[in-house]
Amino acid sequence: MTEWDAQPVYYGAPTFQNNEKSIPELSRYAAKEKFREFFLHYTSNESCFKYRERLQRAINSGDNLLELFLDDLHRFDDDIANLVRTHPEDYLYLMERTAEEAAQHICSVDALQDRTPKAQLQVILSSSEKPMAIRQINATNIGKLTCIRGIVISSSRVRAKATTITICCKNCQVKKNISVKPGLGGFSIPRTCDSPVVEGMEPCPLDPFVIVPDECEYADQQSLKLQELPEEVPTGEMPRSIQLVVDRKLVGVAVPGTRICVLGIYSISSSAPSGTSISGTLNTSMVRNPYLRVVGMSMEGTDPLYRFTTNSGVTGDDISLLQHDDEELMIRISRMPNLYSIIANSIAPEIYGHEDIKKAIACLLFAGSTKHLPDGMRIRGDINVLLLGDPSTAKSQLLKFVEKVAPISVYTSGKGSSAAGLTASVIRDAASGEFHLEGGAMVLADGGVVCIDEFDKMRLADRVAIHEAMEQQTISIAKAGITTVLNSRAAVLAAANPAFGRYDDTRAASENIEFQSTILSRFDLIFIVRDIRTDSRDSSIAKHVIGLHRQGQDTGLLGSSSLQGSPEDQIMIRESAFEAGRIDMRTLRRFIAYARSRCSPRLTPEAAELLKNSYVSIRQELRQATIESDAKGETPPPVPITVRQLEAIVRLAEAIAKMSLSAVANEHHVLEALRLFRVSTMDAANSEALPVVDGILRPEVLAEVQRVEAMIKRRLFVGSTMSERRMLDEILKSSITEFAARKAIQIMIQRGELEYRKQRHLICRVR
Repeated sequence: MTEWDAQPVYYGAPTFQNNEKSIPELSRYAAKEKFREFFLHYTSNESCFKYRERLQRAINSGDNLLELFLDDLHRFDDDIANLVRTHPEDYLYLMERTAEEAAQHICSVDALQDRTPKAQLQVILSSSEKPMAIRQINATNIGKLTCIRGIVISSSRVRAKATTITICCKNCQVKKNISVKPGLGGFSIPRTCDSPVVEGMEPCPLDPFVIVPDECEYADQQSLKLQELPEEVPTGEMPRSIQLVVDRKLVGVAVPGTRICVLGIYSISSSAPSGTSISGTLNTSMVRNPYLRVVGMSMEGTDPLYRFTTNSGVTGDDISLLQHDDEELMIRISRMPNLYSIIANSIAPEIYGHEDIKKAIACLLFAGSTKHLPDGMRIRGDINVLLLGDPSTAKSQLLKFVEKVAPISVYTSGKGSSAAGLTASVIRDAASGEFHLEGGAMVLADGGVVCIDEFDKMRLADRVAIHEAMEQQTISIAKAGITTVLNSRAAVLAAANPAFGRYDDTRAASENIEFQSTILSRFDLIFIVRDIRTDSRDSSIAKHVIGLHRQGQDTGLLGSSSLQGSPEDQIMIRESAFEAGRIDMRTLRRFIAYARSRCSPRLTPEAAELLKNSYVSIRQELRQATIESDAKGETPPPVPITVRQLEAIVRLAEAIAKMSLSAVANEHHVLEALRLFRVSTMDAANSEALPVVDGILRPEVLAEVQRVEAMIKRRLFVGSTMSERRMLDEILKSSITEFAARKAIQIMIQRGELEYRKQRHLICRVR
C-alpha cells in the first residue's frame, strides 16, 4: 500500500520526530518558541491576553477548541504567519502541540485551575481575507492555505478515522505506532521487521506486520461537498464543486443547504486504483483528485449581510459586518419620504405598469417576521406570490429581476425541475458505496427566494413535493436509511400561464386554471395578469419599450451593470437613481439584506384591532352576499377568508413596516396590506378566477351536481374516454343546468377522478 492509496486522518506529522528539515526556513525550536510566546503574551486592542484567556476557557469548558484569527498572528509576527499560509501541513501540527504545552503551563501557574486538557487541542483558523471562487483554484494552490466559500450540497456519514496505527509483528510480537498523514493521506506498513533476531527463533518473514485495531487511536471525520453559490455561477456555466474533509470538532457542523466560508489546505488524493485508465489513454497513477482539508469554518447561515461584506470569512468578536458609512446610507434610505413607492418603482424599472405586483414583490423581498413560539412551533415570515396570466406580460422578467436583487436566490423552470431537484435527493457515493444527501433548489435557497418559472408545466407529482417546503419550510427525507429534516426557509415567487396559453374570459375559471387548491392555498398573494387591449394602454407600453431600445446603456444604470464598477461610479449611479425617485439595484440589494437582518416588526395593539375588525367585516360581507345571491337564485363563488389568509395579511403588514426599518407595524401598514390582498387574491376569487376554496352552493344546486357525478360514473368506466362536448350534451338532455354539469366535471377533476386529454378535448376517467 502506497501513501497515495490510503485513507484520511488529521495531524500525525511523523516528520517532526525524524527530520527537523521538514520545517522550512525556520527551525522547529524557533517556531515553537514563537507560537508559545504568541499564545501566552499576545495582547489585543483591549490590553488583555487574548489567547491565554481563550485557552483557559477551552480547558474549563472541556471542548479543547481554540479559535485563532490569522490577522492577529500577522500583527504579532508576519514571517511566521506567512509560513503558516504557505506551509500549513508543517506548522499547523506544531501550532496545536505548542497550544497544548501552553495550556499545561497555564494550568501549572494558575492555582485556581486544577484541570488539564485530556485530549488534543484543535486549533480552528479564521481570516479576514476575501474568499476566492472555487473555479479559480488551480495547481499552484496545492499545499497552501486557501479560503473559499459556497453552499454545502451533500454530507457523508460520520466515520471513525485512525490517527495513529498500531502494528504488531506476527513472529516476534513487537508493536510499533505509525502516525497517519492528515486529510485523505495514508500510511505505509513496513515490509520487514527491524527487531533483533533472538537466538533459537526464526527470523521474521517478509510482510510480518498486522494492524491491531483495538490499540489504534481514532478521530471523527466527515466528507462534505461544497458547490459555488448559485448567484455567483456565470451564465451558461455548470456550477463547480469541491470535496471538503472535516474532522474532530468540525464534524456535523454543516448540513446540506448551509452557506459556509472555509479555510483549508488544498490537497490531492488518489482518484482510482492504479493500473486502470481513463478513456484508455491516461494511467490513473498520474491523476489526483483535489480536496480541501478544512482547518477553519464560519457559518454564513441565513444572515444575508455577508453577501456584501468584505470580512465574510471572519467569525467571533473580530467580525465587522458594516462600515459606518454603509450604516448611515441604510438609515438615510429608511427615512426617505414615500419610501414604499420608491422601492416599488425600483423593482424592474424597465417594465411598464404592474404597480401592485411590484409592491407585492417588494414585500416578498423584505419578508415578514418569523415567530418562534414557546412550545417550539415556528410561524413562517416568508411571503409566497403566484403570477398567473397571459404571455408577454413580463412575468419571467420580474422573476429574473428578483433573482438578481435578492441577497440569496435560486432560479429554476418548472419544466426542467423534478421533485428531487426542488427538494433533496439521496445519492450513492461511487467510491464508498454510502448514501448521502444532496439538497435541491429549495434547500440551496434557504434564507432567500426561489423563483419558479413555467410553474404550470411541472408534473403534478413534482408540484406536490414542495407542499411541505412552502408552508412548514422544511423538507423531510426518509430514504435509503437516511431520516432527517432539512431547512428550506425560502419565499417562493412562481409564474404560470393559463391552460389555453392565455386567459379566456369566456371560459370558466376551472378551464383556465389547472392548479389544485392544495398548492394555491399556500400562496399569500395570487395575481391574475391579463393583457388588456386598449388603445391608450398599448400606446403607453409601445412608447416605453421603444424608449428602452433608444436609450440603450443608459437604462442599464438601474440594471445589472450597477452591480459592478468603481466606488466612484457606484456613488454616481446611486445618486442619479435617488434623483429619479428610485434606488439602484446594488443599493437596493444591500438595503434588503440590512432590513431583513436588523428589523423584526410586530403589530401594534391598534393595528391588531383594525386587522381583527377587518377580518370579521369581510367575512360578514361574504355571508351577506351569499344570502342575497340565494334569494335571487344566483350562485356566486364567494371565497371566505381563512386563518391562512389572515396570517398572510399580517406578514404583508410586517414587510411594509420593515421597509422603513420600523419596529412596529401600525394601522397604515395594515390598511396597505389589506388593499394588496383585495386587489390580488380577493379580486381573483370574486371573479371566479381561482378555485382556492369551494364556492358555497345552494342545496338544490349541490343536489344537481351530485346527480351529474353519478351520471358520469355510470356512463364512463375507469379508463374510458369521451369528448367533453358529447358528455355535456348527454347531461343537458336530463334537464340539468350547464353550470351544474361543468361544476361537477370541475370537482371530479380536482378530486383526481377525471382528467383532460388531447388538449382538453377528451375527458378520461382515471379512478
